[in-house]
Amino acid sequence: MASPKTPVESPRGQLSFPPPNVYKDAMKRSLRSVAESLQAQLVGNGTVEVSGIASIPRATPEDLVFVEDEKHLHLALESRAGAVIAGKFAAKPSPKPLLIADYPKLAFARAAKLLRPLPDRQPGIHSSAVVSASARLGKAVIVAERAVVGENAQIGDQTWIGAGTVIGSNVSIGRDCELYPNVTIYPGARLGDRVIVHSGAVLGSDGFGYVRDQATGHYEKFPQVGHLEIADDVEIGANSTIDRGALETTRLGRGVKIDNLVHIGHNCQIGEDVVIAAQTGLSGSIVIEKDVTLGGQVGIGEHARIEEGVMLGGQGGVLPNKVLRGKGIAFWGTPARPVRDYLRQLAALARLAKRE
Repeated sequence: MASPKTPVESPRGQLSFPPPNVYKDAMKRSLRSVAESLQAQLVGNGTVEVSGIASIPRATPEDLVFVEDEKHLHLALESRAGAVIAGKFAAKPSPKPLLIADYPKLAFARAAKLLRPLPDRQPGIHSSAVVSASARLGKAVIVAERAVVGENAQIGDQTWIGAGTVIGSNVSIGRDCELYPNVTIYPGARLGDRVIVHSGAVLGSDGFGYVRDQATGHYEKFPQVGHLEIADDVEIGANSTIDRGALETTRLGRGVKIDNLVHIGHNCQIGEDVVIAAQTGLSGSIVIEKDVTLGGQVGIGEHARIEEGVMLGGQGGVLPNKVLRGKGIAFWGTPARPVRDYLRQLAALARLAKRE
């Protein structure tokens, strides 16, 4: 079992930090090989080698940059970058090699994965970690300092459990997952493959459910004995919380992306490829269908339903038991309504105010 390396100190006794661009120091790749991997059209010298990605102002000759708008192309071509990912508008001879893609930003994100160096993590269990004898760990699992893995937990191959993370009993985690430091997963939760959970997230905690005794005015806790299931390729931001079901199951579908400081209440059903921005709060028993986008600070009442493809803008509010429908339609305001209607109502109010 391997132990982490001792931190390296600078001559002044201070811990050394990585350079600002975390994608540096990767293995160099030729533009031709990058283009093939991205299925992009190469224009120019394919033997040029790159090893990182960067913004246009900070690029070096070994970096890739991208532009989505033709009006910014000249900035990329005048930069120090080794090559540029751009749209079809740039498919012509230029002073730099070009990778032409239908969706430059998407191609750039995929290029980052190709060029990103593998984390320096050695498989094994740190000597300060506590792993139950009944837990089952797959191949090349990493359990870092002070992490705890409970009874009968199952951890898939090549999954990383960060420092101070607590995995409850009977938790199941798939392969190639990344759990950053100080994550807490309550007993019985199930995570699929390639799930990323950032620091401070709490998964599978009790939902907020109480019943009031009318005679005394006191509140009694309603049973919170359900489950939490998270599918493959989900990412959960720092300090987000997801409750298990009360009597049923809270579910997150494949590819859900959750920002920091998001709360999802008990029994919620979140469909595939849903994106939820920071500080959003979902009450209990909400259904969010696939391909929905929720902006920051959205609030949704219990038993509401957001149907496929809806976009709800920042600080939008949905009242309990309401339904938003309309694939590709953007909603805004509280109570949420189509943006066109919302803006028309604001304009009407402005005209009324001028008459006074």
